[in-house]
Amino acid sequence: MAVRSARLFSFLVLMSLSLSVLIFSMENLGKNVRSKGYGDLIGSDVISWQKKSTTSSRHVFTTASQAKTASKSSSGMLNVVKKTMPPQTETPIPIIYRKSFSKLPQWDFEDAYNQDTPPRLTTCAQSLRNSKDEAFQKAFLPNISLFLHKNRISMTEWNRLSHFNNPFGFMDYKYDDIMASVKLIPKPKEPLLSPKPGSDGCVRCAVVANGGILNGSKMGAEIDAHDYVFRMNAAVTKGYEEDVGNRTSVYVHTSHSMIAALRFFQKYGYTAAPHDQNIKYVMIPEGMRDFQWLEGLLKGEQVSSGENRNRDPRTFYSGQYNESRFYVLHQDFLRYVRNRFLPSKSLNDSFWAIFRPTNGAFTLFLALHTCDTVSAYGFMTEDYSEYSNYYVERDLKTKVTFFANHDYILEKDLWKSLHNRKIIKLHQRSEKGKQRRKKMLLDTQKEH
Repeated sequence: MAVRSARLFSFLVLMSLSLSVLIFSMENLGKNVRSKGYGDLIGSDVISWQKKSTTSSRHVFTTASQAKTASKSSSGMLNVVKKTMPPQTETPIPIIYRKSFSKLPQWDFEDAYNQDTPPRLTTCAQSLRNSKDEAFQKAFLPNISLFLHKNRISMTEWNRLSHFNNPFGFMDYKYDDIMASVKLIPKPKEPLLSPKPGSDGCVRCAVVANGGILNGSKMGAEIDAHDYVFRMNAAVTKGYEEDVGNRTSVYVHTSHSMIAALRFFQKYGYTAAPHDQNIKYVMIPEGMRDFQWLEGLLKGEQVSSGENRNRDPRTFYSGQYNESRFYVLHQDFLRYVRNRFLPSKSLNDSFWAIFRPTNGAFTLFLALHTCDTVSAYGFMTEDYSEYSNYYVERDLKTKVTFFANHDYILEKDLWKSLHNRKIIKLHQRSEKGKQRRKKMLLDTQKEH
């Protein structure tokens, strides 16, 4: 009897100790998650990113209980102590809402991105990839995954990307609402650009924005002389060829930019998005309206819901839409551009969630990752106040409007810096060009 009593007592003591350890572990896990700034996400399936091997581009994810062991490596990825876990059926994590955060939340895996292996090879001696600039080389990922497609999305990927606000991820969104379109996006059959046949192996690109600095610039012939020409937004060329050229190889857009361009620039002769023969279209998945647009576009149907309901997306591409020449930018690429090159102070403000780089910025970085040399035209420069907002505005001089969702000054300074470091060639007006522009304005005023 005494032996039984002793055994019972030992069992109760052991159970009490186990319960104490469990409570202590849960409390410390909560403290750890709170210390990361995860706020109301206690109990949700917060994940951290771990690289599976040094040679593979595939990655695995672990739960929040392992996040406290993570430390950033020199490559910007995360090292996580491995722990054997029983297999689990993955399901979407609870929705993470932007309203839960007063500024951009910082996750352990914030600066970890999908990367392709191997990176695009180049034989071009002048390639920007050969830059000796240490700061650029440290930030630049030549094999960053550029495009989103159905083969690149999984439940694990969904759960990771759900931690980032759009267009950098799927925060605020329901799995079924987004997957309806993402699972339709085909894997690109070919790279966005390749060296021209018979060339020296260099891919030379011009990226043309819409700034008034191009008005009267006579840069058209120089722009069209490049292997490829990138444009975005209201890319008006008819009637402006002498200043901006007339070729478009790659057109970058959102559903909103396509529709808004028709609304606001029709009076300047804009009737449709560029639709050169064999043009390639690249879409920025800015928000829900873009995923709704994508579903209609890829199915060849009208948009079924949202602000573009009953619109037929394919009509906006003037017969040049082709599945093999259509690409969707990956959220990791968009976040990488913001984090490593344009980390605006706006991200620490209450309106952090609406901030993102401009379409022009994303287009320029797309060119930096697909071309060997990049020349930028129509981007903001130090003397931007001397020019009209858009190059189509010949008869008036409107001022640049600084909206809260973009940091134009930060972008302007970056373009200048990249130019000074010989990573891009930024078109800037000479004194002679400025005088010619002033004369043109005076002549226009006399005519009126």
